[in-house]
Parts: sequence; C-alpha cells; structure tokens
Amino acid sequence: MKLVELYIQEVMRRLPEKNREDIALELTSTIEDMLPEDYTEDDVREVLTSLGNPAVLASNYQDRPMHLIGPRYYDLYMTLLKIILPISAAITFIVLAATSVLNYSGESSPVEIILSIAGNAVVEVIGTGMQVFFWLTLIFAIIERTVSSDSQLPITMKGKEWTPDDLKDIPYVPKEKRISKLEIFGGLIWTVIWSTCYFKASSIVGLYEKGDNERAFTPFFNQEVLIGYWPLVVLLIGLELHLLLRKWKEGIWTRKLAILNAVYQFIPVAAFMFIFRNMEVLNPEFTDRIQELFNGSFNFQWLYLTVAVGLLVASVINSYEGVKKALKMNGADRVL
Repeated sequence: MKLVELYIQEVMRRLPEKNREDIALELTSTIEDMLPEDYTEDDVREVLTSLGNPAVLASNYQDRPMHLIGPRYYDLYMTLLKIILPISAAITFIVLAATSVLNYSGESSPVEIILSIAGNAVVEVIGTGMQVFFWLTLIFAIIERTVSSDSQLPITMKGKEWTPDDLKDIPYVPKEKRISKLEIFGGLIWTVIWSTCYFKASSIVGLYEKGDNERAFTPFFNQEVLIGYWPLVVLLIGLELHLLLRKWKEGIWTRKLAILNAVYQFIPVAAFMFIFRNMEVLNPEFTDRIQELFNGSFNFQWLYLTVAVGLLVASVINSYEGVKKALKMNGADRVL
C-alpha cells in the first residue's frame, strides 16, 4: 500500500486543509474498490495510472483549472492582445515623440534628438507592452476562474460560441486589399514628425554649420509668419488623423476610402502652395546665407516649384495605389 499512500499524499497536499480528511477517506475507498482481492504491485500501478496525475485529480476535486487561460477564452484573449498592443504602443510613441520635440531647445542636433527619441521609445513601448500584457492576462485569468461553464469550446468576440453563421459577417479579402497596421502606425509617426516640426520650426528646421568652437544654426523659416497659418495646419492634422482612423476601422481598401484618400492627398499639396507662395515665411537670414554659399545663384522659386511638383507626383501615386487596391476583385467575385 505504500504507493497508494504516497499517491493520496500527493493529492492531499494540493488541497485546502479543511477538505483533506474527507477526500482522503473517499479516495482511499475508491482505490480499494478498484483493486482485486489479492492484488499485486502491478495492479496498484494500473489503478493509479487510471486515476491519473495527482495534480490533475486534485484540481478536479477543487473544480479549478490547471491553466492560466483555457481554450474557451484563449482565442478571444489573443485577438484582444493583438488589437490593444499596437494601439497602446502607437499612443506611447506619439506622446513621447511629441513631448520630446516640443521640449526641444535647440541645444542638440536633430540627429541626436531623433536617436534619443528612438532609444526612449523602445524602453517606453516595451514597458507599455508589459503593462498591457499583465493586466489583460490578469483579467482573463480572473474570468477563467469566476465564470463557470460546462462547455470549453472557444468563444468569439461576440461572447458566444462559434457557428457557421459567423462566416457571413466575414468578407473574403485578398492580401493586396488589406491595410496593414504598419501602414497606419507609419502614418501616425509621419503626422507627429511634420506637425511638431511646424510648431518648432525655428528650433529644428534650418541650416546647421559647424564652426571652429561652436555649431551655428540658421532657421529656415520666419516662425512669426509661419505660425500665422496654424488654423490651416491644425485642419491638415485633423484630416490626416481622420483618414488614418478610417483606414484602421475599415481594415481594407474600399472605393469610398480610396476616393477619400485621393481627396486628402491633394489637400496638403494645395496647402503647401498656398503657404509658400508667400516668400516671407522664409527667414531672411537663411536666404542671405544660402545666396552667400551659392554666390547668389540659388533660385528659391525653382525650389518651391520642385517641391510642389514632387508633392503633386507623390499624391498622384498614392491616390492611384489606393484606387487600384480598392478596385481589385475578390476571389469570390471572379468565380461569379
């Protein structure tokens, strides 16, 4: 009986003190009933094998799962984790980048501030990710242990078990039509970069020259004139964020989204042409210094036209790509 006693001991040590005695008597009786009259050690092994691992048997007595998150909630848990983690990482990066740039005093070079933001962003994003992972896991672990159910079938985002009818709500989307999270995240980063550069243009955008003892910086823009266009810039920021939100919500390229994207692509070009038609936005010290470096041969009008044409071409290409992806036929459409 030594194996039986050891088995019961292993089960009991995993149970609350108050329940051990009753369960030990019940388990002893069960094992004795399963053994033949003249049993051997092989018989004992066979019975204990049929009862299974002591840890599993102890969890059955307590009606407590042996996993942190079981099959019923695992798919829902992973789906939410994949949604929340990128969003929280993007928000963390945007807040950090905007704060760093707005607090930039001009003492460091743009390369140094970019490297600083990148380094701090890695640390902050990892910290945020760990927080999201911990709290979401804790919530689902509590749900696993408090919400009782006879079924262990996975549940969907609707909180119900899967049925074939759920497939009706899922359109078939070719890979080419999907809008990646990386594209949306990149759009957010770009919006943060150019908007913060606008509001801190006098400290960031300009001509950096290395002198004998110190670094000389000549701002590109006349901040007082440039900041006068802030209502238009805020409108552009709002339009870009609205477009990114629509992309995130849709998840795929649709005709309406492609048209909206095309319209929004040309608005910044028009805004650029409207703002920079006024040459007073350029800092006179900067223009004088450039003319000095180029012996008076530098033409800012040509620079303006070159940038405007470049932005226009980029807008056309971006609009065309969106329309092309939106008009791409689904596999089901080709079959029909």
